[in-house]
Amino acid sequence: MLEIRHLRSLVAIADTGKLATAAERVHLSQSALSHQIRAIEEVYAQALFERTSQGLRFTPAGERLLTLARTVLADVSAAERDLQRMKGATQGELRIALECHTCFDWLMPVMHAFRQRWPEVEVDLVAGFHADPLTLLKEGRADLVIGSRPKAQRTWSVSPLFRFEILAVVSNDHPLRHKRFLSADDFADETLLTYPVPEQRIDLIREVLTPAGVHPARRTAELTVAIVQLVASRRGVAALPNWGLQSYLEHDYVKAVRIGPKGLWSELHAICPKPLATRPYMQDMAEIIREQCASLPGIEWLA
Repeated sequence: MLEIRHLRSLVAIADTGKLATAAERVHLSQSALSHQIRAIEEVYAQALFERTSQGLRFTPAGERLLTLARTVLADVSAAERDLQRMKGATQGELRIALECHTCFDWLMPVMHAFRQRWPEVEVDLVAGFHADPLTLLKEGRADLVIGSRPKAQRTWSVSPLFRFEILAVVSNDHPLRHKRFLSADDFADETLLTYPVPEQRIDLIREVLTPAGVHPARRTAELTVAIVQLVASRRGVAALPNWGLQSYLEHDYVKAVRIGPKGLWSELHAICPKPLATRPYMQDMAEIIREQCASLPGIEWLA
């Protein structure tokens, strides 16, 4: 017989595409999750998945149960929110600060979905570029930061979201455009176009260039479209998340190249003070981000 835990497992597998990562998300061992799936398959005498080179793929039977899972779990979440409203636990304010500024590309649909679920909660963005977004939490000027995992975690409640690849962006006629991947030395004679944030918050500089002793000239712009426009007009090169580049690449406006043989990857987490983490709408925000960002290209879910 299907249970809520089975439905959560199916959604986790669909979101992650990997049994091991899905198992972590639903707090099971990989063998326990495999056993759970086999039990469902035995009940219905049908396979739910096929293994491919890209990961697990749902069979028609699996897709039907996945549709059921998403519908039922959405209804369960709605009922739980209604119960919270009945006991008056939904009033509040949610001020969001971003560490990754290309997150603006997908945050608007997230905020729209949040407002539909939690109309009683005032939600807003903390404007501007901040050298240390966690300081906003400490000073009570923000309630939630979307950014990299903090080093000191005892103070904060941290909800993993997803990891994504950062790609080098070059003009269509740049000599580096045909390389399989770029190394630190490829940036040495370039002008690096970035957002106006400290160097230690820029993954390319912190993880690749500084360790190699490479220090290119740097120019800043506040908007992604401005950075891409400067790249297209051969004013420099950039390093941006894959999802932020999708439309520009589709229109052949610029070229993207992998950084390093395995790529340069970064992670996003939802971070808030621990006293706020128990609020039901705060707990729901990470789930809304997962739902709304499921279609972003090239992301990998974190457990």
